[in-house]
Amino acid sequence: MPKTTKGGKAKKEELPDTIKRSDAKAQRTYAKAHDSAVKEYGEGERAHRVAYSALKHTHEKVGDHWEPKPGGSKGPSDKQAEGGRNTSRKTAGGVNANASKQHLYDVAKRLGISGRSSMTKDELVKAIEKANDRESARSRS
Repeated sequence: MPKTTKGGKAKKEELPDTIKRSDAKAQRTYAKAHDSAVKEYGEGERAHRVAYSALKHTHEKVGDHWEPKPGGSKGPSDKQAEGGRNTSRKTAGGVNANASKQHLYDVAKRLGISGRSSMTKDELVKAIEKANDRESARSRS
C-alpha cells in the first residue's frame, strides 16, 4: 500500500509507530523510499528494510522516535546501512553507530543510561539500542 499521497506527503496512518512520532522529513523519507522499493521489489519486508535503510542515512533513532542526525550530517548509520557485500550484517537498530563517542554519550545521557561514562563506543551503541527498544515498547502500551 502506498505510503505517500499523490502530492508526495506521507500518509501517517500507513507509517510504523516510531516514524509517526518523528518529524515530517523522517516520515516523508521513509514513505518515499518505501513506495520506490515497492515498485522495484514488491510489497513486503524488503520494501520496509529499504525504507529504514534510507531513513538511517539522514536520521537516528532516539528513544521512541527518529531525529535528524546532528549538524545535518548524512550517511549510513552502521555497517549494514552501508550496503555492499554481505548486507546481512546486524544493524544497530537505528543508532548512529558511525557517530562520535561524544555524540553517543550525549544521546545516552538524554536517555538516562547509567554507567555511560565508563562505556566504550560499542557499549554505548548497544546500550542506546536497548534503551530505544524499551522506549518503543513503552510507547506501544
